Amino acid sequence: MNFVWAQMLLIPLLLHLVLELHQANAGSCNFFQGSWVPDSSYPLYNYTACPFIQKEFNCLKNARPDQMYLKHRWQPQDCQLARFDAREFLLKFKGKSVMFVGDSLSRNQWQSLICMLYASVGRTKYNETRVGDVSIFTFMDFGVKIMLDRNVYLVDVVMEKTGRILNLDSIEGGKLWKGLDVIIFNTWHWWNRRGEGQPWDYIRVGNQTFKDMDRMVAFEMALNTWAKWVDDNIDPAKTTVFFQGISPSHYNGTDWNEPTAKSCVRQEEPVVGSRYPAGLPPALTVLKRVLNTIKKPVQLLDITNLSLLRKDGHPSIYGLGAATGGMDCSHWCLPGVPDTWNLLLYNLLIL
Repeated sequence: MNFVWAQMLLIPLLLHLVLELHQANAGSCNFFQGSWVPDSSYPLYNYTACPFIQKEFNCLKNARPDQMYLKHRWQPQDCQLARFDAREFLLKFKGKSVMFVGDSLSRNQWQSLICMLYASVGRTKYNETRVGDVSIFTFMDFGVKIMLDRNVYLVDVVMEKTGRILNLDSIEGGKLWKGLDVIIFNTWHWWNRRGEGQPWDYIRVGNQTFKDMDRMVAFEMALNTWAKWVDDNIDPAKTTVFFQGISPSHYNGTDWNEPTAKSCVRQEEPVVGSRYPAGLPPALTVLKRVLNTIKKPVQLLDITNLSLLRKDGHPSIYGLGAATGGMDCSHWCLPGVPDTWNLLLYNLLIL
């Protein structure tokens, strides 16, 4: 009898020690340093099991012929990532709200997370709604809301008599972000847009209005406005904040030592190793500089380097351009690279 009681006392203690060791490993490991390794068990879901993937991301449905880009797993240098457990995620955030805020790269990650959850839990009740620029996908059985606020600059674009003003000091859109449980912010993709694709006519800083300015300077000013909003409005006891990082494009093969490649089309394998030949983009340096000024805790979901290595992961002609020959080397196929962004998010949130 004494031996049985000893076992009953010892087993919970051992489980607790294993959990503590796993958490210590996660806390001391840099998840973002590593390389892509072949894994035949990937992808994490089949595109046919997720009816919510938008056309521009649904590469296999758009007849992409190769599939090796699906068969790679991100392997951190010094530790193992826990495999994604959809039910654990939904139970952890039962009755809570997770919001992605940003541009179409945020939509890429938002749809990825919905697919990772939906495809894993089987037939489950859900509801899709949209209120203004906010899309809401609710897992009804768990009361979990996975939300997307389309806000490409984070700061405001306002219409005035003179035209559309990009106001680097104003962040009225932030009223939608209060009281949430997890927020993943993102901006960069639109900052270098010019011509017809530019959704503003003037830039305002304080009382000064400019026809244009150095875009990297404008980007940093906007991030500083966002950083002040975080410090003024986020309660860390209620809300966990992430910044998605800079999602890269692959239009120039010289960047990955393949100068004959003029785009990402027909790229079927990741860059070998852990470093991208062309290095990291300057926007990441700016982002990290601003994040270092924030007093409230904000975790950088540092997806830049691991995504730079995935020249093979874009839709290329198998996105919106499937019928027209248009080239997309900015967004990502689903299933694909954004699933790893969410796997990293899961490991940072759950463990």
